[in-house]
Amino acid sequence: MARAGRRGSGRARTDPGTQRRQTTRPTEQGIIPVLAEVAGQVDRAVQRPPMRPADRTKFQVVALLVREERARVKADKDLSESRRTQQLKRLDGVATQLAKTAARDTSLLQLLAEEARVSDAALAYKATLMRAGGLEPPEELAPVEKAAPAPSAAPKVVPRSVISRQLANPFLAPDYEAAAQRTATQARRLAGWELLDPLFNSFERAATGAPACMTLPEPRRVPTPAGRELMPHQAQVVAATITGHRTFLLADEPGLGKTAQALLAAQAADAYPLLVVVPNVVKTNWAHEVGLWTPFRRSTVVHGDGDRMDGFADVVIVNYELLDRHVGWLGDHGFRGMVVDEAHFIKNKSSQRSQHVLALSERIRERVARPLMMALTGTPLINDIEDFRAIWQFLGWIDDSKPLGPLMTALEETGLTPADPGFYAAARASVIDMGIVRRRKVDVVADIPARRVADLPVELDGAVGRSIRAAEAALAAQMVARYRSAVDVRSGGAGEDEIDDELVRRVAAAELKDSSSKAGGENVFTMVRRIGQAKAGLAADYAAQLARNVGKVVFFAKHIDVMDQAEQTFADRGIRYASIRGEQTTRTRNKNIAAFVDDPDVQIVVCSLTAAGVGLNLQVASNLVLAELSWTHAEQTQAIDRIHRIGQDEPVTAWRIIAAQTIDSKIAELIDAKSGLAARALDGAGDEDVTSSTDVQLETLVGLLTDALAAEGVS
Repeated sequence: MARAGRRGSGRARTDPGTQRRQTTRPTEQGIIPVLAEVAGQVDRAVQRPPMRPADRTKFQVVALLVREERARVKADKDLSESRRTQQLKRLDGVATQLAKTAARDTSLLQLLAEEARVSDAALAYKATLMRAGGLEPPEELAPVEKAAPAPSAAPKVVPRSVISRQLANPFLAPDYEAAAQRTATQARRLAGWELLDPLFNSFERAATGAPACMTLPEPRRVPTPAGRELMPHQAQVVAATITGHRTFLLADEPGLGKTAQALLAAQAADAYPLLVVVPNVVKTNWAHEVGLWTPFRRSTVVHGDGDRMDGFADVVIVNYELLDRHVGWLGDHGFRGMVVDEAHFIKNKSSQRSQHVLALSERIRERVARPLMMALTGTPLINDIEDFRAIWQFLGWIDDSKPLGPLMTALEETGLTPADPGFYAAARASVIDMGIVRRRKVDVVADIPARRVADLPVELDGAVGRSIRAAEAALAAQMVARYRSAVDVRSGGAGEDEIDDELVRRVAAAELKDSSSKAGGENVFTMVRRIGQAKAGLAADYAAQLARNVGKVVFFAKHIDVMDQAEQTFADRGIRYASIRGEQTTRTRNKNIAAFVDDPDVQIVVCSLTAAGVGLNLQVASNLVLAELSWTHAEQTQAIDRIHRIGQDEPVTAWRIIAAQTIDSKIAELIDAKSGLAARALDGAGDEDVTSSTDVQLETLVGLLTDALAAEGVS
């Protein structure tokens, strides 16, 4: 290409749009040498200020083509891995040259901003360079029109501070090892075998009697801020990171300090910038923990459109609900690690939050060979063993159809197939070695007292109690009628003497479906709510009694009206209380938490089971009242672990208020039985029969119908 404007040449600089015939083609073919030649021209021009508009146009066009060519090379399936790596390395060389040029004249960075205009002259010059490099430009290179954004509940945004960071460093440092490590593992012996289902099943079929936990190194001394010290079990995870481990399903029981382990693991792996995805209620707490455990690292919390966030921070904290709005720039931010807190939130792979989390994890792995990926959850299994699926995929252990990389290699090396008896134990061990870390409080922390759940049966007297029992009987009669109608059709009206368990389940499932779809009328959900309302006063009375006898008490309820009634009871008795609800602002929430923790006169905190079940440290109390039952054991456990945490120095008791002679008792039994699944899968529990996909709502109706049929004499 003609070198316009050489010192002493006497030539006038020409406009890029008129240079096609003057372009000197490099001896090497392809677009990359063309781009390198023009990048050199621009760099020389910057060293001879002032810059001319034509040189600024060249800079913009070369930068655009570098980006496009990088994307094309990555997507070209015909290229060998070695050729692809070579091409990307050469493109990175051009990008480095442009970055050096921009460092000399920072005004050039404005040409790379999203909103930067691409002139007609730039478009024409782009076509010229593409032809010079042997590429066919589009049929027309008219002014760029931005495509309309895809429909979404929230507009996609890029915070201003993120744009500033991109302008300061528009070319991320490449990690060439990432391309080499993305080569697929060739399944030889196991080719053609379905492996994912056997992997999931291995956690039910191959319980060993010990917790599912990888072999961890001995704890080593980890530098921590003054006044803070890791416990040995926490230091083991950091030690594993120091020795090179990079993927963890950290499934310690709640209260064992997973946040500190994740932050110090990120520091050990130098996994910055680090992306942390969390439930909304714990965003502020995560930023606080960053300041406590890694005070030399800056954190930022994304709120709304991110107007107040710091794009240069080391740790970016965002809640699940905001991912849709920010997923675009998050994917391009250059993260070298990602932590997903309360990872069971992504168990439904079809949900938007799960898809965003999985997409972001994949974008990180595309750029970084061995990023730090951590899934944190004290309750990894909610209803089914396949709740593992999305978490394993986030960690990069599997994709939609097969194990990946090291996990596939480990399965190959077992020498077994799913048809062999020993496969399930070997497969379970292989997955655990990928990074499952599960410790129970009783196993690793001697100074954390054991907790207990004490059921307190209460009678629902008077008209309210009679009404609830009548509604329950009416629901049972309705299902009995459905059941008998089906039996009559099948038997021709002769009836049957034995209960058909399969038919009972079908009738219960039909009732549950109707209950979920009907806007009004009595059903299992309205009955549970009415039971909660009926128990509210009794539960509040007991909490007030506890507060007077033992000190501070945490009161959990599921419905707002139950919370309202309890708070009125406390006010009537002259008991000061604080309240934590979902609709509160972060400021109000933190103020109320501080009042309960720090003010000795605030005796009770009234908490929403859904809004306050995670992310709170309320160990100033050792007694908790569960006024309403949850549908899952996991939710109940999360609530109890607000007080059963590191720092608790008294025995913990959760008082569960149960409405006797109602389906409340059945629900309590079922959610207790539900704990067996997590115990069997992760804690190596015994050989008792545990149904992994038990649905408490369905089983409640099954029990109600079975009892009603038995009462009528059907055996």
